[in-house]
This record gives sequence, structure tokens and C-alpha cells, in this order.
Amino acid sequence: MPSKILRDFVNLESKNVLLGVTGGIAAYKSPELVRLLRGEKASVQVVTTASAKQFVTNTTLQSVSGRPVRDNLWDSSAEAAMGHIELARWADLILIAPATANLLSDLATGRAGSLLTTLCLASEAPIVIAPAMNRVMWEHLATQENIKKLKKRGTIILGPDDGEQACGEIGPGRMREPEAILSDLKILGSPKTGAGPQKLEGKKVVITAGPTREPIDPVRYISNHSSGKQGYELATAAKDLGANVILISGPANLPAPIGVKLINVITAQEMCAEVEKQLHDCDVFIGVAAVADYRPSTVSPKKIKKDATRNKSEISLTLEENPDIIAYVAKSAHRPLTIGFAAETDSAEENALKKLKEKKLDAIIVNDVTANGVGFDSDENAATLIWTEGKTHYEKQSKASLSITIMRKIEKLFFSETALSATKQKMG
Repeated sequence: MPSKILRDFVNLESKNVLLGVTGGIAAYKSPELVRLLRGEKASVQVVTTASAKQFVTNTTLQSVSGRPVRDNLWDSSAEAAMGHIELARWADLILIAPATANLLSDLATGRAGSLLTTLCLASEAPIVIAPAMNRVMWEHLATQENIKKLKKRGTIILGPDDGEQACGEIGPGRMREPEAILSDLKILGSPKTGAGPQKLEGKKVVITAGPTREPIDPVRYISNHSSGKQGYELATAAKDLGANVILISGPANLPAPIGVKLINVITAQEMCAEVEKQLHDCDVFIGVAAVADYRPSTVSPKKIKKDATRNKSEISLTLEENPDIIAYVAKSAHRPLTIGFAAETDSAEENALKKLKEKKLDAIIVNDVTANGVGFDSDENAATLIWTEGKTHYEKQSKASLSITIMRKIEKLFFSETALSATKQKMG
């Protein structure tokens, strides 16, 4: 059974959100999440576990939520009228942020040892979870098995994000920022609406990411500033929509997205060769990688010494053109839906539209890499998705949030019943 997807949740006003807070250091973000939810005019009832109080006080959470915090299944005043059942029925949505490894285990095994886990079992509301834990705990097989069980039951998992953790380690396990969680909720949909089949379920999606490196000699190369973050986030978003994702990545200092097949390459020619291998049964290709346009015509087998050019004020490299991967895919015999990515420094939309038409792409995603705080090596981005019949601009936000938004738009544009019907009519 595919995970449920919440749809049309563009307005949080008057929604009843039950926010579960568990005992992790990321609980310090929970009051801000409450504030943001209330800013959208949602009613928020906080439920904490016993260990959550080691990190954030009920007084703080009550102050920002405007409601007494519930934390005890055996609260005689609340339970006189079966309070936990009433609360379970009250919730339009159960959001748990942060969710510890212990909480994931309890939910996966159906335990009801606390008020929060009891509410999850007693409620018919959709459950959304934002995990937070040490990277080793997150990657542990037991945790991943629990995640699989929860997803199979329709639980929505947001994140975790990748980065520096309180323990000093770096990797996946950080709770998503409150602003990103709020954005995710708006995108994911209404807690009152059940989900139909995911349009990308079972589709093969191939995504390229990161830079390529074109060697000059054994120690030097031509490359660019791409970090690969946007491509990796798009791969995660596609996977969360049920797709079978192949991520072909140039050198990027990022962990492989869980559930995504990662193929590592270095040069543009290597990337092109791997793309060619994956095209035979590919449904969607998204070329996010910043592929070097040129490579040195010859590569020195030894390090080029400065002494060799002592009497010269400059050194010249002869370059030759690299394969145009996105153009190759767009004109291939078994052409998949082909979407390009353009990082521009001027006339961004004009240049992207020209590329869309010249290379006969289905759509293109363009961003201005000169804009402050977005683009290369940033955790945030702003972009415009352009297709033949229109365009949509997305303001600055986390790359993870932007990726979810873009993948859902692609799903709607090209895989909805209306889109598929239009395609059939064009084919006669």
C-alpha cells in the first residue's frame, strides 16, 4: 500500500494540529514551530513525552500555544471524560516534531505506553513525522525498517535533513527547520482528504547532480561550484513520491539519499555513459548536474611543473567540447520526459526558454546563481519552472522544500489524468 499523500492543504486556518514533542535536542525548535502554525491560524495542542521535558518546558510550549500542554495518559482531570479519545477525535492532523528513534520504534510496533503513542493509535487523522537523531541511529537498519513500516501504513516522513549535529558529527539526522516543515505541510495537502495513487509510483526517474571534474593532470582539474545539494534533494523528493530513483552524481560531499540508487562518476563523459545505460526503461530524466561544457584535449600523465613554464608569463590549455547530456537524452530513440536545469547569471528566464526550445525539452528549471544566499553550495534556492505552456516562479526556500514543490508540479503537469489524456490526443 503506498504512503498516503495529503492534498490541497494550502490553508491551515481553523485546522486542529496535535503537535507531539519527544525527547531530543531538536525539541528547542518546537516552540517556533508552534508559533508558525498559530501564525497560519491553526489551533495547536501540544502533547509531550516524559523525556521531552528534559529539553523544553511545558511552560514555554503552553505560552506559545495558548493551551495547557498534555503529557500524561493518567491525568485524572482530563481522563474523567475519556480525554485522550476526545483529543484523538479533535485532531485534523498529528504532527510529531522532533520524533526520536524510540518514538519511531513505538509507533512501528503499535505500542501505546504514553499519551502521544496512544493518541496516534486512537486517531484517524493523518500522521506526519519529522525525525531527529544521531546520523548512526538514523542509518541503523532497525530505524530504517521502522520507517518502512510506518510509510507502508501511510505515515508521512519529513526529512531528516543533512548537516552538523549537536553531537559534533555531520550527516543525516537533523530535524527539518520549522519553516521547512510548515512549507511541507502546505504542499502535502489537506488532513481531511485521503490520497489517491501517487502519479510517480513505480516510475523510473533518473537524475544527474553535482559538478563534473575534467582532469588537466593527475592533481588538477576544471570544475565548478556546484555542491549537488539541489539534485540530491530532488532525488529524495521523487523517491518520496514513490518513484524508483537513479541518482548519477559527480563529486559531491553528500551522503546517498536513503532509498535512492547512487552512481558516482567524475567526468562528463563518464556521466554521459551512465545516463545512456539508464535510458532504456527511463520514464523521467532530470538533468540537474552542472556538467562542464569543455575538457582539456590532452591530459598530462604527470603533474605539470611550474619550472616547465618558467620563461612564460602564461600557459594555454586546448579545450574540446563535452557531450551535451540533456540534448542527447531529448533526442534519444526511447525519449523519456526530459527536464533540464539552468544556472544563469543574467537574463535567466530568457536564456532558459531559449534552451528549452533549442533542445526540445519538456520543461526547464532555472535559477539565478548571482542572487544572494541561493544557488551553488547554499541550502536555499529560488527557481522558475518553465514549460511550453507556462511558467511558475518559486521564492527563496530550502532546497528540500523547493524540491518537493517542483516534483509535485511535474507530477501534476505531466502525470495527472488530464495531462495523460492530452498526450494521447496529440498522438492521435
